Amino acid sequence: MAHYAGIDDLPRTLPIFPLTGVLLLPRGRLPLNIFERRYIAMFDDALAGERMIGMIQPSEPGAGDPAPPLFAVGCAGRITSFSETGDGRYLVTLDGVARFRITEELPLKRGYRTVKPDWSGFIGDLGEEEAEIDRARLISLLQAYFRQQGISANWEAINQAPDERLLTSLAMICPFEPPEKQALLEASCLGERTRLMMTLLEIAIAGHGDGDRPVH
Repeated sequence: MAHYAGIDDLPRTLPIFPLTGVLLLPRGRLPLNIFERRYIAMFDDALAGERMIGMIQPSEPGAGDPAPPLFAVGCAGRITSFSETGDGRYLVTLDGVARFRITEELPLKRGYRTVKPDWSGFIGDLGEEEAEIDRARLISLLQAYFRQQGISANWEAINQAPDERLLTSLAMICPFEPPEKQALLEASCLGERTRLMMTLLEIAIAGHGDGDRPVH
């Protein structure tokens, strides 16, 4: 994957892919199945250029607007794998690079949306993060939450994953509501994201009412 030493290495304009409930975080890996013509055009242009796409959530997903309002913060990813299917779809993987804040939306380009991103508040995204994490508590919460949701997991791999990779993967795959996903995205640091993740897990477990709460 390309290395970005600072915000001067990041693009001045960014195509965006609005998807409700989809989260990309720095150093996360997001597979995408692209089939709409405008987004196929967007990925064609990205592959021919800087290979960067901004993932962002609509702030009003049920409005029925073909260009719905967006949350202010998204995360840019670099295209690191790409294949084309026989029926014209693209199978793409994005590796998360850095978050951005929209400063201006530009005119449509070949049907897709582009923005001017402000990277300045997220320079820390370009390097790995460390934080003290209560892994025993987190794993206990995850076990209860996964049982509740019917999610199977490779616990050996989870236990061996480094802290940041574990938190990033969990935040991206857990079926939280879009505003909760956005809160995880906008968390100021790994420690804050961890605390928020544990809170969301506790709320989900308590709300289920099955008594299957982990012991603290």
